Amino acid sequence: MSNASRLLKNLSFPSLYRSPHSAISTAPNNKPITSMEVEVKLRLPNAVSHQRVSSILSPYHLKTHAQENIFFDGANSELSSKLAVLRLRFYDLDAQCIVSLKAKAVISNGISRIEEDEEPIDPSIGRACVSDPWRLLLIDSSRVIQRVKDEYGIGEKQGLICLDGFRNVRAVYEWKGLKLELDETHYEFGMNYEIECESSDPERAKDLLEKLLKSHGIEYSYSTVSKFAIFRSGKLPQ
Repeated sequence: MSNASRLLKNLSFPSLYRSPHSAISTAPNNKPITSMEVEVKLRLPNAVSHQRVSSILSPYHLKTHAQENIFFDGANSELSSKLAVLRLRFYDLDAQCIVSLKAKAVISNGISRIEEDEEPIDPSIGRACVSDPWRLLLIDSSRVIQRVKDEYGIGEKQGLICLDGFRNVRAVYEWKGLKLELDETHYEFGMNYEIECESSDPERAKDLLEKLLKSHGIEYSYSTVSKFAIFRSGKLPQ
């Protein structure tokens, strides 16, 4: 069992690390300013490659945490039909919960771009919403949920459905001025390994990462689909 797998099993993690690039801001009139999340995404072929990268980066390790990702759609596919997804992400034994609305994902040459709006909610409320998705629509204080209602036409009558989700172990490193995230993603149908880096200069970040992996003879490929897309497909990428 890998170190990451042991961490996921035990769910004993430090508090959440969040990249400053993913901060959410609001305009003075309290309308959301949707950010464009830009990330380098490189897929590692197996657990051995993942462990090698983990060992190489160990001097730069900041923290490791567990994520549980749960997804929602409208009862009539109001979100997915418009290339959007609503997600609850729980961190470190429900130490924190983030609700996110993501839309219009594009991945090309190992660089992902996606519109994102997110904010924290009480983890106990999040858990209640997993059991009863309609409760999400009752969170009047949530900017993200209000957008789901206003922009996608989902109300209490139409309702939300829970699509289930997956777990992820994420190790965070600070290396050459970059925040790197090494992921071990646990799906019901298998494991996926990936290294990500959110950056305002993704081409430079990708170049540095590729040089690192090549210099140690570690195989990799450009990620072509998101974790959510893999989850919905029910199979790992070839």
